[in-house]
Amino acid sequence: MNQNQKASFTDKKFIVTFVFVTSLFMLWGIAHSMSDVLNKHFQNVLNVSKSQSGLIQLSVFGAYFIMSIPAGMFMKRFGYKTGVLLGLSLFAAGTFLFVPAANAESFGFFRIALFILGCGMATLETVAHPFIASLGDQRTSDQRMNFAQSFNAVGTIIGPLLGSYFLLRATANPETVGNLDSVKSLYVGIGLFIVFVAITFAFVKVPALIDPHSVADEESLVAVNIDVAPGKKLIQHRHFVAAAIAQFFNVAAQAGTWAYFINYGVDIMGFTDSKAANFMVLFMVFMALGRFVGTYLMKFIAPNKLLATFASGSIICCLMVAQGWGWASYGALLMINFFFSIMFPTIFSLGLKNLGKHTQQASSFISMGVVGGAFFPLVMGLVANHDVAHAYYLPIICYAVIFLFAVKLYKVKH
Repeated sequence: MNQNQKASFTDKKFIVTFVFVTSLFMLWGIAHSMSDVLNKHFQNVLNVSKSQSGLIQLSVFGAYFIMSIPAGMFMKRFGYKTGVLLGLSLFAAGTFLFVPAANAESFGFFRIALFILGCGMATLETVAHPFIASLGDQRTSDQRMNFAQSFNAVGTIIGPLLGSYFLLRATANPETVGNLDSVKSLYVGIGLFIVFVAITFAFVKVPALIDPHSVADEESLVAVNIDVAPGKKLIQHRHFVAAAIAQFFNVAAQAGTWAYFINYGVDIMGFTDSKAANFMVLFMVFMALGRFVGTYLMKFIAPNKLLATFASGSIICCLMVAQGWGWASYGALLMINFFFSIMFPTIFSLGLKNLGKHTQQASSFISMGVVGGAFFPLVMGLVANHDVAHAYYLPIICYAVIFLFAVKLYKVKH
């Protein structure tokens, strides 16, 4: 490879595959943000408390902890395309299980369906990140990743729109307030679309890929512009360990903040359920905006410094949200998602620096950090049962850990 030659975004032969894989980022964005609408819907229909509804996030994010490593092993043995098809199959199976769960009116059954759906999403995330990186020149892999993740942000905007229209609007109608038919219709529709994507992708011919991270020869790794720190086991790379911990707290803060966003609008602002869900669309727009702004600012500001700045902004916003000052606090709540926007990919990329052949394995472990989202909504829910505003003091702990990673622990030590 000529290092002086300008690297293209992707090659022409990869375009069809790239479009399909990028669409996966949008799919799990829809599913993640819709699960936060389910929190409020199940509180209304199944009469569960705020803390009990946090078990939804435990089911989805807990699947990431269990499935990330097996998905990585499956991908390594059978390849990216087969990994994607496995993820889509599990995803679709989870959505179809919403039908018997709704018929049984069982919150426990819904959690099983969400766990299987989460296993599908975990598989897709584990496979899609290195898949996107392999679809072209490695010097432009970061650009491809940011582009694909922007569609994840689009998905998080679509999810609350679907949830508000099909779910919360139904509970606002006295004739359908205890009815779970809307849940069945919505998730069956999503499942059928996923089956369509899977069948279509099965017929796509994926060109031969070269993954430089799997090359054991350090000279070859340097040739494709990958830094290495030879002679160290993965666990000895302290910046990787710190990134995995930071990612745990990052997703914990995200899951808790998203899970009780609608409750905050209803309890503190006096909104109806559907109006609060519509504001969640704006909430996700703020995340998309933050991702575009953050990506631009990284041209001038070191990623770790920008991460530290955004973590500081999140801490200030959480303090304001916890006061319950009406629109001032609600504006701060919207800004939390703006500051959250760059955290996941930035922590991920900083944690993978200089890992060479350990990169794929490290990617699986950092993905497992998503399990933080399984537990934190439960803890926040215990506080939210009494005062949803005061629950937002808790994410400050998470952002303090991220700030520490950004100013000190991100550094690569040879």
